[in-house]
Amino acid sequence: MDIFLWTVAAALLLQLVFVIWNLAQLPSLGGNGRGRAWLDGEGMSIGGLVQDEGTEGQAEIEEVMELIEVKEVKPRLSVLIPARDEAMDIAACLRSLLVEPSPHLEVLVLDDRSTDGTAEVAILAAASDPRVRVLPGAALPPDWLGKSHACNQLAQAARGEWWLFLDADARLAPSALAAALDTALAQGQGLVTGFPLQETGTWMEKLIVPMMSFSIACHLPIRLVRQSADPKFVAAHGAFLLIAAESYRTTGGHAGFKSHLVDDMQLAGAVKKAGLPVTLADVRPHITMRMYQDAAGVWNGYKKNIFAGVGRNSLLLTLMLTIYGLLYLIPPLMLLIVIAAKVKLSSLEWLANVFLPSLLGYLIGVCIKGVIDRRSGQPWWLSFFLPASICMLSAIALASWLASFTGKGYEWKGRRYS
Repeated sequence: MDIFLWTVAAALLLQLVFVIWNLAQLPSLGGNGRGRAWLDGEGMSIGGLVQDEGTEGQAEIEEVMELIEVKEVKPRLSVLIPARDEAMDIAACLRSLLVEPSPHLEVLVLDDRSTDGTAEVAILAAASDPRVRVLPGAALPPDWLGKSHACNQLAQAARGEWWLFLDADARLAPSALAAALDTALAQGQGLVTGFPLQETGTWMEKLIVPMMSFSIACHLPIRLVRQSADPKFVAAHGAFLLIAAESYRTTGGHAGFKSHLVDDMQLAGAVKKAGLPVTLADVRPHITMRMYQDAAGVWNGYKKNIFAGVGRNSLLLTLMLTIYGLLYLIPPLMLLIVIAAKVKLSSLEWLANVFLPSLLGYLIGVCIKGVIDRRSGQPWWLSFFLPASICMLSAIALASWLASFTGKGYEWKGRRYS
């Protein structure tokens, strides 16, 4: 037992070193100012002339603009929001977007057959801003899943050069669009994505929602998301997907994975398979969201996605849960056993063989979670509850597998998925 526990502690120490290095590879959005200039219309063609400060044709452009009536400004960025029963969130989302002054922005909201008045709330929140259009969603075809179908309809209506797929529960800082376009324009094509700052309320949210960042930091070499062409090295968050319109069309878009539950990862993988770049960036300073409002939402949301997220691979899911159990549950469990048994710690055998490696393993696990939580904007003290998070995540993962295995499927926002 002592060899095993010391081995676990050593493995956790290596994991801690990897996490610290891995998080340092995460690039930030913005910094070059190109996004702001681009949103302001720099370089746009008007009547065969190029609008670009400092060019010889600037005076001629101004003369032309005085003579013609501009009835419509062509959008450069399309923000695409699929919305099903989002009356609670859509107004705040739109208000955060419309702070952006650029006339070259269009915002499309797809009301996906909502039953709570989402479309009416969106129209009121738009306050007659001509940049916003609220579109009625078509009936869901039998071979499509809801969000992919909504995103596909938005793509058909979008007119911009870059498209930002945005969830209705996301909130953008005033500089968010310009910063994101700094990174996108420097990249030139492909996809830019990231994990928003997660706001949590209930205990279930606090235990489970931060585990998204935990999994990425512990297991995905972030540098390889950008540098490797292998689609296995990819991560994406559906709340923020900024993709070049031409790149989206090259991949075939959501039609290529219309029946897959984890559409964001599928889109990122399709971009890589097309030989286009994907950047996973730190978007927390620019985007916040609260994914779920209660424990039931957390349970059902993760239950829907976990098994699909591992490619419905039972062996991979078993391996993941086994590793998590060995690394993050065994050390604190052994500590509890020692304490419950009232073992005299003056015994050098128990001290060296059980108590010390178990305590060390638990504390290193806490450090790993603490480093990740601090980087992802979560309270540091949540790291001490890592064993509880692992237990709850494992329970949801098993429920996710069981729902697929038995054919019961998943229910989300009034729709059932298999």
